[in-house]
Amino acid sequence: MAGGWTGEPPAETSSLVRPYAVTGGRTSPRMQLAMEALVSSATAGHVDLSTLTPERQAISSLCRQVRSVAEISALLRMPLGVARVVIADMAAEGLVHVHQPQLDAGKPDLGLLERVLSGLRRL
Repeated sequence: MAGGWTGEPPAETSSLVRPYAVTGGRTSPRMQLAMEALVSSATAGHVDLSTLTPERQAISSLCRQVRSVAEISALLRMPLGVARVVIADMAAEGLVHVHQPQLDAGKPDLGLLERVLSGLRRL
């Protein structure tokens, strides 16, 4: 049957859970969360991760090493908005620590800009 259902599954499977279901329908985080903010795990073994949702388990595992919000989003193939909401919720519950970039009177962080420029040059 041309252009129709062939009975075979698609080559790449998509998540069975829609992003808005992961966030409970919320589209904005409870706290301002820059995409370059760094996130580290606050669970040093005293929290049973098996009680967390799969998304929170994955974020907690990834953040054993400090990662940016954008990096978490990319590694988990999760939309940035969804990652922000979930990470902000986890921070409010004490599961992760968020280290926001310091902006001096609205000026961009020169260290961040230099790291971006260095990364672009390597491409």
